[in-house]
Amino acid sequence: MRDWVLILAIGFGVFGNWVCGYEAEFHFNTTEVVAFLEESSASAANPLIVGLTLIPGAAAKGAVCLDGTLPGYHLHRGFESGANSWLIQLEGGGWCNTIRSCVYRKTTRRGSSNFFEKQLAFTGILSNKAEENPDFFNWNRVKVRYCDGASFAGDTEDKALLSGCSAGGLASILHCDEFHSLFPRSTKGVAKNLSPTCTSQNNPTSVVSSLTAASADPHGAWKACQKNPGNCSPAQMNFFQEFRNQMLDALKGFSMSKENGLFVNSCFAHCQTERQDTWFADDSPVINNKAIALAVGDWFFDRSSVKETDCPYPCDKSCHNLLFRS
Repeated sequence: MRDWVLILAIGFGVFGNWVCGYEAEFHFNTTEVVAFLEESSASAANPLIVGLTLIPGAAAKGAVCLDGTLPGYHLHRGFESGANSWLIQLEGGGWCNTIRSCVYRKTTRRGSSNFFEKQLAFTGILSNKAEENPDFFNWNRVKVRYCDGASFAGDTEDKALLSGCSAGGLASILHCDEFHSLFPRSTKGVAKNLSPTCTSQNNPTSVVSSLTAASADPHGAWKACQKNPGNCSPAQMNFFQEFRNQMLDALKGFSMSKENGLFVNSCFAHCQTERQDTWFADDSPVINNKAIALAVGDWFFDRSSVKETDCPYPCDKSCHNLLFRS
């Protein structure tokens, strides 16, 4: 049986066998602000709303949040042809990497289920609408909440898709083999989704934040570029393009396998699988007229080979518009 791995990293998707990644988070994480704005936007689109379930038996196994509260998940049951298929989405949110940041994190939804939203909007790869999520809309879809600060690494007719965003993407890498072991050998596929970890985050703002911290940029030469890629100088854009070229070079060997897939797009949107506007909408980013949702489905179901690489930013108009719409 072939192992499946689905990875969406730095604005693109990579689907295949073993890729390693790392993501660090400091005291404040701009992703939190972006996530809040995205969730607010999603609420206006009348999405499916799914309630929270806490896990009573978790405490006995030591599987708890940073503050010792119970972990939880949101589940929407599958139906018809998807009734026996499962998609597990691991929530992201960076890491806490110091005592101070972890203590602070315990006072937020990233460290305590006391602060979890009681309901979440299921959009993108979690949507139950065929027109929004054509291949996985009727699967059992689970959003696992993230509250340990370390990518969940703290202490049948079978199909399965393990996915995750940001730190949840790294968690999908760390736990893919364990997840795979839970299923019979006849399981059609086990996949994991990383969005993004291998190179910090999938937009220049985050790359700038990671590579040009205040201590490395005492004169603030990158501040304008960090706030808006449209303000980047030619030299700064060349820096990002070289960053992209190095990543594509690193993927060459990986892409040779016919079992692996790639969807490398140049958009500045975090967690593209969870956002309806980037996953599958009329104006979603596309490569060769194919959105991420269709690329993932074609790869997972063996409908076609998926080896898609976008042109460098800012040549892709849909991606450029997405930046200013977000």
